[in-house]
Amino acid sequence: MDFGLVLQTDPPASAVVGLMRRAERNGFRYGWTFDSAVLWQEPFVVYSRILEHTDRLIVGPMVTNPGTRTWEVTASTFATLNDMYGNRTVCGIGRGDSAMRVAGRTPHTLARLGEAIDVIRDLAEGREATVDGQRVQIPWVKEGRLPVWMAAYGPKALALAGRKADGFILQLADPFLTEWMVKAVRDAAAEAGRDPDSVTICVAAPAYVGDDLEHAREQCRWFGGMVGNHVADLVSRYGEHSGLVPEALTAYIAGRSGYDYSHHGRTQNPDTAFVPDEIVDRFCLLGPAEAHIEKLRALRDLGVDQFALYAMHDAREKTIDAYGSTVIPALST
Repeated sequence: MDFGLVLQTDPPASAVVGLMRRAERNGFRYGWTFDSAVLWQEPFVVYSRILEHTDRLIVGPMVTNPGTRTWEVTASTFATLNDMYGNRTVCGIGRGDSAMRVAGRTPHTLARLGEAIDVIRDLAEGREATVDGQRVQIPWVKEGRLPVWMAAYGPKALALAGRKADGFILQLADPFLTEWMVKAVRDAAAEAGRDPDSVTICVAAPAYVGDDLEHAREQCRWFGGMVGNHVADLVSRYGEHSGLVPEALTAYIAGRSGYDYSHHGRTQNPDTAFVPDEIVDRFCLLGPAEAHIEKLRALRDLGVDQFALYAMHDAREKTIDAYGSTVIPALST
């Protein structure tokens, strides 16, 4: 199993770079960041510094979207980093949540997202593609490679990930829901004539190593609110009891009253009081290192290839180091 570290690009950028260097020293292979231009600093600028100061780390957004940058700009940015540092990027992409809504826009349709996945990958790898009706090609790309991984929850999005994406990003670590969603992605891949095992499965969730479970829950409760914001979209689209989305995912948002993006992805988010302890425990990895190992082994058995650790809490260094000394070695066998 691979491991990734997920951060927000809060200033100073040097702190983000330092944590990514620490992660690489501890055996992490991927460095991910949020991508919302209004809420945080521009991640692609920070990626250049991370790549310069690491040797092997693969970097990318978790996740970008088809709208805040034109597709040729996104592709050229990835291709430039790859040309400078040797194909060490990955494009995580979704419909657009915080990046679009904070700017007063709505997330993109799945049809547009599917088109963007193909175009960004083709351009970044040097192939010709159509952008807004115009055939374009980046002439200087040589031997470029850009895996595109798609974030999804709902049935149509899961099917699109299976048909189009090189990888699937699931932002929660509940084994029941992971099994259900991985099956949906792999089934869609098979129906599209692809090898289902060729789709990399990445589970992303907060992890907090420590013995004070109550404190760890409070530090990670924000995640249930963030997931709940996506789930609310699914409920509005499919209905609460449609059978198309597991009630294990939708039931807990009954007490949700709204969401303020100024607290997005942050501890002590006031919009997450509705999130019960049970959801925090199911969606996150909390407790001593041994508990993390047990849950990660269960996820690995369900086909998860990478666990990407959200470190938006007060024990970032401690958790990164604990993974390096105990958790990652245990999952490498």
